[in-house]
Amino acid sequence: MLAAVAALAGCVNANENGSGSGSSSAPTFGNGDVTAGRDGAHTVNGSVRVPDGTQTGNVGTVNGSIHVGENATLLQGQTVNGSISLGARASADQLTTVNGSISLSDEAHVAHTVQTVNGSLTLHNGSQVGGALTNVNGTIELTAARVSGGIRTANGDINVGGHSQVDGGILVQKPSGMFEFMQHAPRVVIGPGVVVNGELRFERKVELYVSDRATIGPVVGATAVRYSGEAPPAG
Repeated sequence: MLAAVAALAGCVNANENGSGSGSSSAPTFGNGDVTAGRDGAHTVNGSVRVPDGTQTGNVGTVNGSIHVGENATLLQGQTVNGSISLGARASADQLTTVNGSISLSDEAHVAHTVQTVNGSLTLHNGSQVGGALTNVNGTIELTAARVSGGIRTANGDINVGGHSQVDGGILVQKPSGMFEFMQHAPRVVIGPGVVVNGELRFERKVELYVSDRATIGPVVGATAVRYSGEAPPAG
């Protein structure tokens, strides 16, 4: 991630010093808010916007958010301090941030990993992630969505609902480093109609609630509390 940030800053500085080609087919660079064209866009202190229906390349920023419009297509979306939102029916190869949330609107698709360190991950109706869905801190919520590479967190609550499907299991890791002494026990809810294929492994204490209408793999490290109805007991 640090190497990517350094490269991004270098590209922006080169462009500002006049070393860019100036070609209309080159990616857009700036030090403020930018709008992506067909070959991507990068900035340092500002947001990146991909308009509705645009097909673009890699987009990135250091301090700012990335907003991808409906039916747009990009390769990688990457920021350090900022959120990423993928509009309805939009698609990306991979989405990554460090401090910020990531959300996928209805029927949005990411081919590979969706990852943040400190931030929530939200998948809406019909959205799909072809790789892993991972964070360290922040709520992970799925509604009628599909994740093919498993869910990973350390301190985040997980709410899988709306007949979602998770392939590759769920892992709640033991916190390490600066997060090791956090006392919060993640709350994990597997709702009605949900399918989790693979192991549910918990390396720390969690509160695990599983609907009696859900289908899950083996549970390691926790005892599942089965519940009926649409929602588990209030925490």
